[in-house]
Amino acid sequence: MTEKVAVLGAGSWGSILANLLVGNGKNVWLWSRDDEQVETFNRWHVNPRYMEDFKYSKDLHVTIDMKEAVRDADYVLIVIPTKGIREVSTRLSKLLAELDMKPLIIHATKGLEQSTYKRPSQIIEECIPAAHREDVVVLSGPSHAEDVAIQDMTAVTAASVNLASASKVQKLFSNSYFRVYTNDDVIGAEFGAALKNIIAIGAGALAGLGYKDNARAALITRGLAEIRRLGVAFGANPFTFIGLSGVGDLVVTTTSKNSRNWRAGYQLGQGQKLGDVISHMGMVIEGVYTTKAAHELAAKRQVKMPITDALYRVLYEDEDIERAIDELMGRQVTTELE
Repeated sequence: MTEKVAVLGAGSWGSILANLLVGNGKNVWLWSRDDEQVETFNRWHVNPRYMEDFKYSKDLHVTIDMKEAVRDADYVLIVIPTKGIREVSTRLSKLLAELDMKPLIIHATKGLEQSTYKRPSQIIEECIPAAHREDVVVLSGPSHAEDVAIQDMTAVTAASVNLASASKVQKLFSNSYFRVYTNDDVIGAEFGAALKNIIAIGAGALAGLGYKDNARAALITRGLAEIRRLGVAFGANPFTFIGLSGVGDLVVTTTSKNSRNWRAGYQLGQGQKLGDVISHMGMVIEGVYTTKAAHELAAKRQVKMPITDALYRVLYEDEDIERAIDELMGRQVTTELE
C-alpha cells in the first residue's frame, strides 16, 4: 500500500518537497490556505508566486482542506514560517484527535519563535499530544528549493532523538539526487538551521556594500563560532555544527542569491530601508525575526554573539551598517578559540 504524506505549506520549499515525494512514489497531498493558489496548482500544476516556470507533477494533490490532506496520512510534513507553527500545529492537533491518528510529524522550518525563543519541534510537541504523534523529526541542511527542483545533488539531515524515526524519514526522502543522513541532535540541527539566516543577512549586506571574498569568509567562519556557542549553551552537540545542518546550511545560505535572507541583506547594503525590503520580498525573511530572538536569548544566557548583536542594531535600532562593521572590526582582539 502506498504511503500517504500530507505536506502543510505550499511555499517554495514545501511544494518542492511535496513534488519530490511524488517522484518517490508516495501519495502526496499538499495543503494551502490560499484558494487561488490551490486552483492554479490543480489547473496548471504551477506555483508562480514561489517557483516561477517550474511544472509540478500532475499526481500531486493540492487542497485547501487540511482535514482532506491529513486524513489517513502516515507522515505529516510541516513547512511554514516559524510565526505560523503554533497556529497550524494547534489546528493539526485537533484534526488528529478527531481522526484518531498518530502519524510521524516532520518539520522543515528554520527559525525561533518570538518572545518564547522556542524551536519548531518544541512548539509542535507542546501543541500536539504524544497520543497523536508517532514522533517529531527535523529535516534540515543546505537545500535551496530552486536547486532541488532541477534535481541538483543535495544532502540534508533528518534529526530526531529517536534514530529509528530519523531513519524512516531518511528512507522516505532519499533518492538519486536527494541524500538524507541521520542525526540524534535535534537541538543542534534546529539552532544551526535558524541562526544561519542571521549570518546570511550579514553576508548579503557585505556584498551590497562592495566587500569581497575575504570579508565573506571571515563572516561565515566567525558566524559559525557564534552559532555553535549559543547551540552548545542549550545542550547541542558541538560536532553538529560542522555537519550539514551547521556549516553546510550556513555556506549555501551565505553564498547564494537564491537565499531570501542573503537578498534582504544585499538590499540593506545597497541602502534600502528594512520596511521596504520586507514589503518587496513577498516571502517571510526568517533571519530578520531570528536576529531579534537570538540577540535576546544570547543576552539571557550571557553568550557572546557580536555579529548577531551588530545586525540587531542595524535591523532594530537603525544603526548604520558601515558603522556596525567598524565597531565589529575595532573590538578588542582575542584568541580564535574563545
